[in-house]
Amino acid sequence: MNRQDVEKTIAEYLKPIFGFALKRCKSIHDAEDLSQEIVIKAFRALLVKEDVADMGKFIWTVAHHALSNYYRDAAESMVGVSVDEVAELLADPYSEPDAGDNTEAIHRLRTGIAYLSKLQRRIVIAYYFENRKQAEIARELEIPLGTVKWHLFEAKKELKRGMDTMRNASQLMFNPIRFHSWGINGSVGKKSPDEFFRSTLVQNICYCVRHTAKTVNEIADDLGVSPVYVETEAEFLEEYGFLQVQKDKYIANFIISEPTADLLTMQNNMYRRAAELFANDLYDELTSSGILDDPDIRCGQTDRPLSPTGFPEADRNFVLWTLIPYIAAWSGKKLMDDRISFEEVATLRPDGAHNIFHASVVPDALILPDDYVYMKNWSGPRWNGNGGRMLWQIDSEWSNRGDGDRLSYSEESKRILSLYERESGDRLSKDEYAWLAERGFIKTNGDYDGQFRSAWQIVVLASDEIRDKLLAIGERIKAKHQTDFDALKAPYAKAVLDSVPAHLRKTAEYELQFVFHADGWFLLHCITTLLKNGKLKEPTENQRKSLTTLIANV
Repeated sequence: MNRQDVEKTIAEYLKPIFGFALKRCKSIHDAEDLSQEIVIKAFRALLVKEDVADMGKFIWTVAHHALSNYYRDAAESMVGVSVDEVAELLADPYSEPDAGDNTEAIHRLRTGIAYLSKLQRRIVIAYYFENRKQAEIARELEIPLGTVKWHLFEAKKELKRGMDTMRNASQLMFNPIRFHSWGINGSVGKKSPDEFFRSTLVQNICYCVRHTAKTVNEIADDLGVSPVYVETEAEFLEEYGFLQVQKDKYIANFIISEPTADLLTMQNNMYRRAAELFANDLYDELTSSGILDDPDIRCGQTDRPLSPTGFPEADRNFVLWTLIPYIAAWSGKKLMDDRISFEEVATLRPDGAHNIFHASVVPDALILPDDYVYMKNWSGPRWNGNGGRMLWQIDSEWSNRGDGDRLSYSEESKRILSLYERESGDRLSKDEYAWLAERGFIKTNGDYDGQFRSAWQIVVLASDEIRDKLLAIGERIKAKHQTDFDALKAPYAKAVLDSVPAHLRKTAEYELQFVFHADGWFLLHCITTLLKNGKLKEPTENQRKSLTTLIANV
């Protein structure tokens, strides 16, 4: 063709070519580059051709070849290749992009390709979309040539079957769940739970397989999404131990509880009754025995400015806020059923985490009794040690630390312990005092370079003897009520185990061992019980930062 005719022909196709590219590229910039590539290739080819029987077919053949090169160069992996484009190419590699006679067929073929297995999808894309030879595909995937041919044959059958059938949809497609809360028993690694459960899709993948193992395609059917996305997320969750593989199926490897109003009411009544038995007896003995006057229970907490002379005597109510939950959590270890160890049920994750993860889903229309005790802003009990001492702490609706990042607790607690030990024998730096004061752990008075005093605002158990005396009180009270505790726990434990899938029953049994011990719900009910009957008073605003924080020997 002469140059003038070629220019005229190309001008007629400029707008359709750009539309073709824009529809298929990640950005306008890429679409412009691809359009330019198509135009240049078509222009050069037409200059040397004398006769073109079907100009449209010729232009779109050039366009698809250029698009194939674009995807081959841009894609980092086969999963990143546009399945839409593969389907359209398979449907009719020479049809114009806006042809409407096979729209429904193309749509269903796209869905069918997405539902192929990962290996089949890679082979189909390489063979049909990139026009690569079967032998080349076999070498790249490191599989026999016969395996490539078999997968292509199976893929064709699966695509034909998919074109003739409709896939079922679960309610999750239209009404996805969201985790109401999640918790960790053990250590956190370099990744936070937010990184794993960042999206509704991830949460619903796990929820979908909380009781029954399913294939990627079955999960995708339930959620109404492409298996391509499910596959990637499921592999990531399996790598970090949140899903496990059973043959070619996935199942959740952590407990996702979906409690009913009856179960929550049973739990609330159990803890309320147990706390009434234990917390009242503990409060009465602590306040009547004289043990709170022991000099090894140390606390310099004061709402007033620190006096330049003398040391403050802490408010007993403040001290009890710390001692009561500490004793409730740590006493009575001899009475615990500890047949299952942490190592038997915890998951060691690639980021260094070693923990038991659990999540809860709460129905929207859950109606609970008026006296139900809610766990608000609760974290703990948490503890960390440096070999000789430990820092023990609870965050709750009554505390106001404002630290926000609970994942830094391990490093922060070790620093506090180190500063406490140094400060007992020497003065800290000005910056170190400021850091502790900002967190409410210490109060200072005077000029750092002149007359200067400091007082720790937390409870310190200064000897093994006082620690053992306090825990012995709690153990005697728990032993006294052991029969009542067992009777309260039995129906609740049965209901919990009945709601858990078989492969996670041992995990649930392990956590049930801690009921009425290092159990956040029990500690919360102990505090709530004593607040309701007026034995404990609400902390003052100045006490909230250092509330329920203790240093003790281990």
